[in-house]
Order: sequence, then C-alpha cells, then structure tokens
Amino acid sequence: MGMTLTEKILARAANRSSVCPGETVWVKADVLMTHDVCGPPTIGIFHEQFGRSAKVWDREKVVIIPDHYIFTKDEKARRNVETLRTFAGEQRLPHYYDPGTKRYKGVCHIALAEEGHTRPGEVLFGTDSHTCTAGAFGEFATGIGNTEAAFVMGTGTLWLRVPHTLRFVFEGALPPYLMAKDLMLTVIGTIGVDGGTYKALEFDGDGVYSLSMEERMTLVNMTIEAGGKNGLINPDQVTINSVAAKTKKPFQALTRDADASYLKEYRFDCRALEPVVAKPSSPDHHATVRSVSGVAIDRAYLGSCTGGKLTDFLAAARVMNGRRVKVNTFVVPATTEIERALETAKIDGQTLKQIFEHAGCVIGPPSCGACLGGPLDTLGRLNEPMVCISSTSRNFPGRMGHKLAQVYLASPLTVAASAVRGVITDPREFLA
Repeated sequence: MGMTLTEKILARAANRSSVCPGETVWVKADVLMTHDVCGPPTIGIFHEQFGRSAKVWDREKVVIIPDHYIFTKDEKARRNVETLRTFAGEQRLPHYYDPGTKRYKGVCHIALAEEGHTRPGEVLFGTDSHTCTAGAFGEFATGIGNTEAAFVMGTGTLWLRVPHTLRFVFEGALPPYLMAKDLMLTVIGTIGVDGGTYKALEFDGDGVYSLSMEERMTLVNMTIEAGGKNGLINPDQVTINSVAAKTKKPFQALTRDADASYLKEYRFDCRALEPVVAKPSSPDHHATVRSVSGVAIDRAYLGSCTGGKLTDFLAAARVMNGRRVKVNTFVVPATTEIERALETAKIDGQTLKQIFEHAGCVIGPPSCGACLGGPLDTLGRLNEPMVCISSTSRNFPGRMGHKLAQVYLASPLTVAASAVRGVITDPREFLA
C-alpha cells in the first residue's frame, strides 16, 4: 500500500522503507528550533540531563530565533533573551538571530523560511505549536515540549507515533475575495478544534496550488488550531523554486504515493465559499462575515505568523488605499525583511507604508507583537475588554491580553475592510 507524504518523510527519517499510522518510531531531526519563551527552560533541562558542559548534537542544526517578547522593558523577557545569547555563544551556534543586531529577524516561523531552514522532505521540530507552518514546504514539522526539545538538543532524535492523515481538497479557482485564512477557518469550523487531534492534515486541490508560498504557510500554520500533529502540502515547482532561492543546501522533495490511504477526505468547492470569521473565543466558532456584518469593533490588528507577511499587507493595502480607518489599527510585520518590503512594495505608486500611514494605522516593529498578549507595554495588546478583529491565529480568552476581550479572527482583507468601516465588514464591498 502506498504512503502519504507524512509517512514517507517519517520513514526516511527513521531509516525505514515504510511506516504505518499508529506505529511508534525513532526519527532523526534535521532542524531543532526554539525561541525566547521556550528556549530558556529547554536549555535548563538540557544542562540538567546532559551536563553543564554538554554540547548540542549538531550545532548546524540548532536554530534559535527570539521573537515573542522583544520590544518590551519587562525584565523577565529581557533575561530570557540574555539566556539564549549566552547559550548560543557557549555552543558557538551559527544560526542565532540576536535582537538588537543586524541578524535579528522576527517571527520564527517566517524567519525559518526566509533563511532557508525549511526544506522539503526533512523533519523540523520546534518549541512552538505553530512550527507546523513549515509543512507548507512539504516538510514534517511539529511543535514539541521543552523536555522533548532538550532530548533532541542532546541526541538529534525523537520518538514519535506516526499520525493518520486527513486530506482536505479545495476544488476550483480561488475567488479574489478569499484568502488562505478563509480556507483554514472553514476547515476548522468543519472538523472543530479537536477534529484533527494527532492527525496529519494534508491540503490539496487547485485552490491550494494557486496560493503563493506565504499563503500556503498561513493555511498550514493553523493546523494546530484543529489539534493536528502536523500539516503539509505536497511540494510543487513553486515550492522547489522558493526553497532553492533561499538555500544552497541540497534537499530531496518527497511526494505522496498515488495509492496512499487517508483516514478521511474532505472536499470544498472554492466557488461556493465566502469570507468567514472565527467568533470569540475559539478558532472553530465559524461564521460567514455576512452573518456578523455590522458588529462594532474597537480595534483592528494585522500581524503575526499568519497575518504579518507581505502578501497579507498587500491585501490589506488594496482595501485601505485612499481610505481612513475608523478604529485603532495596528500593522506589525512578522520580520525585518517584511518591514523593509513595506517601504518598497507599491500600489498605485504609493508604498504600503505610505498607504497604511495615510489610513491612520500604527506600524510596529517586527515580532510576534500582541498575538500572544505579552507584557503590558506590548504594542497593540488588548489591555481592556475591547472587541478586536485580527489576522492572528488564535482567539482563546486572554490570548491577546485582557481575559474579557473578544477577538474575531479573519483574513487581512476582512480585517482591513472592518477597520475602514469601524464594524465587521465583508471585503467584497471594497473589491467589487
């Protein structure tokens, strides 16, 4: 019987000819990533279990990208970064992206791709639930705990169960008013936040392969919001070209077998879908934008690993160009590379930065920003029980700050349209 893409990657990583769902196997890691939230405890466990003078299994394969709490005066946050800096120096790690220097990048999931650390056919472990983002490149990528990460740091291997695979096929061309966020919120609304628990979520169909790599990253990123172990897309020429432009390291893309077996398959007609939101306070509180149109908002937020990429800002700028926002609106680029692109990418002769500034938005420095709430001085944090529409990935109570705040998740197009009107608004009103 043929194998799914997840099974083929894990079989290779386990040095096996094949694996089956439910089997437990030892696999070799190609990359271990950590950041300023989970890095310090991971390092502490590593030292405790392997010794204070122990060295990581392969310093070329350990990537540390501080990104969560960077632009804050909070002493604990600054101490975490100092711990990473010291460890990277002791271990002579070549892939440490230090805040306050030219090497600083921003959001780890986007930075991994920009720096060529996400490659088809490989295994990526990360101490962040959205590590699954890298599955957009045909890679097995999953979030792990600090103890597991410390073990990988010392041995380069990890014991895991091969997940069953769910397949999601988006048929037909994608209309211009839909974005990857709409597709994924539809998936989560269909199967629920536990519908993909410890499953591999594989995305397929014309609608998926018409997406840019940035949009594919958004789609796969929210696999974890459905409980998924990992998400992924079979690599095509777009994938190969994108990765080849970022790294000279050789890689071998794997693809699923034609007779691969799936636990269940879901099919969606892109032409029948419409812009959607996830209502407070769960990503599976699915609703069409039309059904909540007119709900008053206090704030709009564009940023994070799902909503802070150049594609996201190009979409939002299409709506905001020549208009003013009616609520406080924050624009937070995911990385320094995207921050620079805001000053060069143009619509109708204006840079995106000019469009956002003329619209009345506040543009912040590249980081995770207020997606995870963060210290009280985090730009855009919901410090009061306000209503926010956001392009981020999670809307659990307290996720962006105040526990009583209400967060609607939506595509950048819908966030921008809502910011301009001051109420939740269908982006088709601006794109007709």
